[in-house]
Amino acid sequence: MSVVLDRAIYEVENEQGEKYPIFNRELSWLSFNYRVLQEAMNPDTPLYERVKFLAIYSSNLEEFFKVRVASLRHMIHFSEKVRKKLDFDPYELHRDILMTIDRQQHEFLDIFYNQLIPALQAEDIYILDPNALNKKQDVFVRDYFEHYVRPWTRPMLIVKNRISAFLKNNTLYLLLRMVPKPEKGEEQKRTRYHYASLEIPTDHCSRWLVLPEEGTKRFVMFLDDVIRHNLDALFPGYDIIEAKAVKLTRDADLNIDDEYSGNMVNKIRKMIEKRRTGLPSRFVYDKSMSKKTLSYFMEAFSIRKEDLLPSDRYHNYEDLFSFPKFDRSGLVYDKLAPLKVAAIDTSYNLLDQIRDKEVLMYFPYHDYDPVQAFLHHAARDPNVISIKISLYRVAKESRIVKALRKAAEKGVDVTVFSELKARFDEMSNIQVSEKLESSGANVLYSLPGLKVHTKICLVARKEGDQIRRYAYLGTGNFNENTAKLYTDFGYFTTNEQVSNDIRKIFKVLAGLEADQRYETLLVAPKRMRMQFNRLIDFEINQAKQGKPAALFLKMNSLEDKRIIMKLYEASKAGVQIRMIVRGICCLVPGVPGLSDNIQVISIVDRYLEHARAFIFHHGGAEKTYLSSADWMSRNLSRRIETAFEITAPHLKQVVQDILEIQWRDNVKARHVNEAQDNPFVVNNERPNQSQLTIHDYLQSVETVALLPKV
Repeated sequence: MSVVLDRAIYEVENEQGEKYPIFNRELSWLSFNYRVLQEAMNPDTPLYERVKFLAIYSSNLEEFFKVRVASLRHMIHFSEKVRKKLDFDPYELHRDILMTIDRQQHEFLDIFYNQLIPALQAEDIYILDPNALNKKQDVFVRDYFEHYVRPWTRPMLIVKNRISAFLKNNTLYLLLRMVPKPEKGEEQKRTRYHYASLEIPTDHCSRWLVLPEEGTKRFVMFLDDVIRHNLDALFPGYDIIEAKAVKLTRDADLNIDDEYSGNMVNKIRKMIEKRRTGLPSRFVYDKSMSKKTLSYFMEAFSIRKEDLLPSDRYHNYEDLFSFPKFDRSGLVYDKLAPLKVAAIDTSYNLLDQIRDKEVLMYFPYHDYDPVQAFLHHAARDPNVISIKISLYRVAKESRIVKALRKAAEKGVDVTVFSELKARFDEMSNIQVSEKLESSGANVLYSLPGLKVHTKICLVARKEGDQIRRYAYLGTGNFNENTAKLYTDFGYFTTNEQVSNDIRKIFKVLAGLEADQRYETLLVAPKRMRMQFNRLIDFEINQAKQGKPAALFLKMNSLEDKRIIMKLYEASKAGVQIRMIVRGICCLVPGVPGLSDNIQVISIVDRYLEHARAFIFHHGGAEKTYLSSADWMSRNLSRRIETAFEITAPHLKQVVQDILEIQWRDNVKARHVNEAQDNPFVVNNERPNQSQLTIHDYLQSVETVALLPKV
């Protein structure tokens, strides 16, 4: 499916007045989310995994509406003078987004109803409609409702102009039109309609009711339908004419980057409260709802026409994440056992083991235990004097946080930078920070106008008369849960230049230094862009001299216009550019005379491709960087990020090999092209599903390099 519309590609000018094509960010993101949908429709993907990909698609789209569409809706109401300064018309883009989503939603529902439900039935798994219940099932459903669901239901009559009706953000409701049952002797014809809302209590009950099995048959029912089946018990005095599902999505962007006065924690708490009452960004409703009922509730809930998004009987398909997993073979991916890092035994003090080594790990292929053990052992080591770490998103019941608290309680100087503006993790991060502070840790909070997105940790240990520093840098969060799902690099080193640079970053975070010059790390927002540009310029100069010049880049998203124009410049000079971009790609590849030396692929598979790696040919002396930063304006200009160079030849080769394996993927890779229509990579090579191949590769390769003796 193509998402390209007349306005999808627009032009921007560089400082010389030259015009370059840029693909719209929002439509490019929708093209990425369609790649997720492709996995749900792929018959070669195991059935339960296809169900999960529908959940991922739905969850992604929910956040897109909460943040991106909500922001766009604000832009629509800008003054004409302000709108003219934009590269696009917000109204037209909003229309294009809804058109694209409408096409995708038709495919989504076709996959669910016409592909997955029949495939589940072929496995003797049935999603029951209330009208299909037998007597035994009817008794079971009514008993379950009475004991487990009814206590959480709060029916509310909705009367226009009498009560201020309110729909909570991203919450499922049934909206009802009904008439009072006739009294004895009363005429059957009744036109005195009453209206009500009923929240579906998914906070207290599972979205899925598993009914008693019958032989090999397994039965599941939506909670929505459990309630529909029992409306007579909730509204005994009424005949129900309609009971249609709806959901309202509200603006969830906190918009606090430049609002700094007073207590940051209190400010964010207040903004989170506002999120619950944010302006609507979409009102999803069952398209079979009558115009009369829809009109009534639009007025009652102050819903505008542009908020409307028709859908089917069910909403919040992200609840498919929790769809019951019955014991059936072949319906999930075969497990890939996490690999142990050779030369590391997490049972013993990890600091002793990595003292003279550089260790490169690639999660989730490698076990995440070494990262947790690193902090666990540092907390217990009597010679450790300080731990510094930046936290962006952490797991619930995080072992990393527990280790930091243990260290602080023992008297270790623990400094934690906590980014409170990590979207949708703000309250979790506040709670974690308060626990750390209560244990004696020094917690630093968000900086004005910046997010701190770098993933760094530094442990200082007294060894004889010296202090040795142990550094960990990663492309992903200190989160042991997402480390099982996201592909990310992690790197241990005792390199003094790296350690000194990390110390400088923490001085900036603590407000002790306004700016720093770094010896080896590339650090945003001050210098990362400039240093990446210099590396690209080197390739451009090499190409102009007729010498080999190449870039091999892997990232989540490519959106920054200035760096896109630099890549166009490199392509025009003859630099060969290969890119693996999972998500947004605003660069338009394959344009003759402009980007015909640029090829882009995207991989969507069992793991989310999250690592960032940048390889520069550099005259044959390759420079290899791993980073917390994508090439987006926010990463390069409005965040503190780090890119760190891998210099050990053996480890550089590991990074190169991993990217080469991904580049040769002809099972899960798609071309990112001008049409943004996601064609799969097809060739005559032996099938290569890169995520499986990488696991096999890492089983046979060493990811530990011995440091040279000084």
